[in-house]
Amino acid sequence: MKAISRYILVNLFGWRIVGEFPDIKKSVIIFAPHTSYWDGFYGKLYMMQLGINYKFLSKKEFFKFPLKYFFKIFGSIPVDSTKDFIDYIAGLFNNSKELHIVLSPEGHLAKVTRWKKGFYYMATRANVQIIVGYIDYKKKEIGIKKVIYNPTDIYIVRKEIAQLYSDVTAKYPDKFSIDQSTNI
Repeated sequence: MKAISRYILVNLFGWRIVGEFPDIKKSVIIFAPHTSYWDGFYGKLYMMQLGINYKFLSKKEFFKFPLKYFFKIFGSIPVDSTKDFIDYIAGLFNNSKELHIVLSPEGHLAKVTRWKKGFYYMATRANVQIIVGYIDYKKKEIGIKKVIYNPTDIYIVRKEIAQLYSDVTAKYPDKFSIDQSTNI
C-alpha cells in the first residue's frame, strides 16, 4: 500500500514529498493548512505512503450513519472537546507501541485566527513529540517542516509553529490564517 499511495500522490497528482519522517514511534502530528476536504485526501495518501500506525482526529459530527463507517475505515477518531478527551488520547499512546495522532490545529475548514491548543496538551500529557506537517498548494509540496522534541512552553511552541507556517499556501488562501494568539 505504501508504494501505491506514493505513486498516486507523486506520479498521478504531481505532489512533491518534502522532509524525512523522523524515526519516532509516537507523536502528535499537526497538519495545516486545512481549508478544503482535499487536504484530508492528500494527507491520507501522504500518511499511507509512510507505512506508520496513525489515526486521524475528525469532527464527531462526521460519525453519523452512513459516513461513520467510512471515517472508521479511514482511521479516524471522533473528537470530543473535553478535558477527558485529552486523557483518552494520552491513554491510547500509553497503550500503544507505535501511534501517531494526526490533526488540524485550526479545528475547522473556516478561517480561524486562534488555533486549538488540544494538540499541545495531548503531546505533553502523553510525553510525545509534535511533528509539524504541511501541505502547500502553491509549491505542490507535502511533508514535514520540523519535529518539536520537547514541547514545554505552550507560548513558545505556538509561536514557533506560526513561524513555520508563515510561508505555506493553502488551497484557499483567504480561508487560512496562522495562529494569531502568539501576537499578544
